[in-house]
Amino acid sequence: MRTASLDDTRDGISTPETPTRTEPPTTAANAAARHTAVAEELAEAGRWEQAYQHLRTAVRLLHGGHVPDELDRLRREHAEAREQSRRDCLTDSYNRRYLDERLVTLLDDPSFTRTAGICIALVDVDHFKQINDTYGHPFGDRVLQRLVTELDTGLPDGAFCARYGGEEFALVLPGRDLLDAVGICEAARHRIDRHPWDELDRDLRVTVSIGVAHTLGPVAGLERLVAMADTLLYGAKHAGRNAVAYRDKHTGALRLAGAAGGRRLIPGSGARADTRL
Repeated sequence: MRTASLDDTRDGISTPETPTRTEPPTTAANAAARHTAVAEELAEAGRWEQAYQHLRTAVRLLHGGHVPDELDRLRREHAEAREQSRRDCLTDSYNRRYLDERLVTLLDDPSFTRTAGICIALVDVDHFKQINDTYGHPFGDRVLQRLVTELDTGLPDGAFCARYGGEEFALVLPGRDLLDAVGICEAARHRIDRHPWDELDRDLRVTVSIGVAHTLGPVAGLERLVAMADTLLYGAKHAGRNAVAYRDKHTGALRLAGAAGGRRLIPGSGARADTRL
């Protein structure tokens, strides 16, 4: 079977960009049928926008140039359904599927990988199992919803938050150098620490640990970058939690940002945490 194309004008099929001629009813109906067939082929191939353009042309032929509001409504509903398929149903952050797809795209984009680079931070709620065990899972869900609101609040343009799994989230910061990304993550950690959790329960306190990985230049696989962030996350956990961990870009040493610097030694490093951020 020949693959359909938007440039296909044989057999009297005008592309969606070509003005439709005034044709006798039978001819218009035949042309509309051909456009519909092309739209079906394109839809089967996952080329939804091109399929929509052919379907729109078919409807215009059948309705004398007028496209009913119903078709535009269907297009909007398709766009909304596509967006919902990228979202986590509990927190409304992006889901793991979108995270993986978007990271692959970003890591192939030299405008990011060859300039400031890309950061991915993994965020984990400290002692979340205790929250679920003490208050129940529905209560824990409310905690995660508030947490995502705080994570989203300080994100710059182009950055996004995605649920990585369970109580773990990923922050993706394209076009940011390491220290800038660490500063953004430390601000998020501080907001969560200072959030009025007592509105949910007077004895509740929620903190997070964060590992920030940065790449400048090509990365040998998406998994490697995520594994770097995961290792740093557990470095923050082992250093006492409620901290942001990263690697010094000059020495490769594990560092902690912000308030954690004045009260902790990093296990196994023999170095004090970085207090500059």
